[in-house]
Amino acid sequence: MTIFFAPLRLPPRPTERTSLLTELASLTPIQWAFFWVGWLAWTCDAIDFFSVSLSVTALGEQFDRPTTKITQAITLTLLFRSVGAVLFGIFSDRFGRKWPLVFNLLLVSVLELGAGFTQTFRQFLAVRSLFGIGMGGIWGLAISTGLENLPVGLRGIASGVMQQGYAVGYLFAACISLKLVPAVPAGWRSLFFTAAGISAFGACLRALLPESTTFLKMREAAREHGVVSEAQKTKQFVRSTWEMLKQHWVLAIYMCLLMTGFNFSSHGSQDLYPTFMHATKGFSTHTATVATIIGNCGAIAGGGVAGYASQFLGRRITIIVFTLLIGCFIPLWIIPSSFSALAAGAFCIQFGVQGAWGVIPIHLTELSPPAFRATFPGVAYQIGNMISSTAAQIEATGGDNFKTIVHGQLTPDYAKVQGILIGVVCAFVLIMTIIGPESHGSHFEKHRGAFDESGGRDDAYIEDELEEGVTRRDAEGKGSEERLSTEKASA
Repeated sequence: MTIFFAPLRLPPRPTERTSLLTELASLTPIQWAFFWVGWLAWTCDAIDFFSVSLSVTALGEQFDRPTTKITQAITLTLLFRSVGAVLFGIFSDRFGRKWPLVFNLLLVSVLELGAGFTQTFRQFLAVRSLFGIGMGGIWGLAISTGLENLPVGLRGIASGVMQQGYAVGYLFAACISLKLVPAVPAGWRSLFFTAAGISAFGACLRALLPESTTFLKMREAAREHGVVSEAQKTKQFVRSTWEMLKQHWVLAIYMCLLMTGFNFSSHGSQDLYPTFMHATKGFSTHTATVATIIGNCGAIAGGGVAGYASQFLGRRITIIVFTLLIGCFIPLWIIPSSFSALAAGAFCIQFGVQGAWGVIPIHLTELSPPAFRATFPGVAYQIGNMISSTAAQIEATGGDNFKTIVHGQLTPDYAKVQGILIGVVCAFVLIMTIIGPESHGSHFEKHRGAFDESGGRDDAYIEDELEEGVTRRDAEGKGSEERLSTEKASA
């Protein structure tokens, strides 16, 4: 089991200091390609998801449903994402990074296209439910594709940039909604059609690249250990999975709770933000979309800054700092009435929310059992998504109970609802981060695959990848004692 209640402290300084530009220049073209394709996959996921959030008003008019009913589509998508995380995560850890992600993106593309052709609200809900399965697999596969082939020193900033593919996707979707949707006869459907095309493009790019270099090393190591046939690999994979679950079930629960808080902070601050600007603050749909774009610019900036800072401050300290920033910016986010002040609040709140989020890809990957770094983080993330799937409906229902006067009319007070929700969520995230573990600098790329002999153990490294005399602590990286099992701790 992982040791919890670890002290908050800065990670040890590396023995050799290398500048960021030098490390970036050392990357090979294939490393760059793996990272940016992973980033694009996650960006596609965000475009597809926020197609509904940005179309709530239009969907309500199309299907003659109130906002609380339209947000059911968001809830159903989030509920089914954990199923996709399990299925595609297992496929990736067992068979490779390439083809599971290609199939995943194509499935998302087809279902997004189908949503654009639906004629009834029941059809729309059914397609978005199935769509959640496709979406659920992308995060874990994209993160493993983008991060596992990078050097340890670049994984912090890469994590921040990678995670903000989510904000870039929201930004793309908002721009499409702002310019394309009003200009074409298809209206809101054009957003779904465009998103489907971008996802198909991402699948084509991933299909052109080879299998992950790190995964090929794991496959070769398994062959050298005598695990050759597909039946042997599958049998060993099942055995490793069972061994991993027995050892890390407490960690699994912790990560799901942590991701519940993070997903509530994300969805609670974004899903109904355009509706908040339109209904509570009285701005036009066009102006609300512009504010959304400004907020996501803050998200992109926060993710990169936090990811880079986490290399020096550590993962948990960085999350704590940026979560405290969220609390400081809540008043600016919901109280003003002018567009400029509200836009500044949107920028600042998303700088904090997505800054904290920028640490999550590498933090979860380092904490996870190394042989399951596509399945374990992805499932924890999507279970957190599932639990937080009611965020939009909580806010919509809260708006029905808290009212305010806008232009002489009684309207939902989404400002008060969002402020209360995000305040509570920030407190929860702080508590979970403080009591949790950290494994800064873990060398998970040197671990055997789950289909290899002893793959379910945390110390099952590819021997040829380690220099003679290196200890287990050195292999996992300095400062990773918080990740050691309680067996070693007690010994």
